[in-house]
Amino acid sequence: MLGRFKKIREFKEERPKDEFESKLLDLARVVKVSAGGRRLRFRAVVIIGNKKAKVGVGVAKGLDVAQAVEKATRFAKKNLIEVPIINDTIPYEVSSKFGAAEILLKPQRKGRGLVAGGTVRVICNLAGIKNISSKVLGRTGNKLNNALATISAIKKLKIKESHATAPVKANS
Repeated sequence: MLGRFKKIREFKEERPKDEFESKLLDLARVVKVSAGGRRLRFRAVVIIGNKKAKVGVGVAKGLDVAQAVEKATRFAKKNLIEVPIINDTIPYEVSSKFGAAEILLKPQRKGRGLVAGGTVRVICNLAGIKNISSKVLGRTGNKLNNALATISAIKKLKIKESHATAPVKANS
């Protein structure tokens, strides 16, 4: 009897570690008021990425914090997008709007670093973009809308096949 449980424990330990890094961007307590009283739930916004040009955003609600975060992580894995990265930056300038949030992303030269604030910094870091300049132009501090505007700006980026397979040239 004891041997069977030992095998189960060994099987769980052999499971490969997840390649994605996740970051909890926002956690909000939301309340639905009905005739019976208040119904309390939690909303989690999770960003995941592998720092190798893949990033995703997940939003979910749950009865407790752990359930909301777990659900949001699952949704983020389903909503992964590929980020076109050339020389550790994006190919060209792009802007996007989502609700009142407006984001401007600009490519930067090597060595400039990640010049971005809050939500955009988290997304670019998890996507593996090392040199970028960004500005939140919208009139909102809503982290969820800023994250979705950044993701929609990244989705607009396209690169030609010739650039995607071209070797990186070293400046010397």
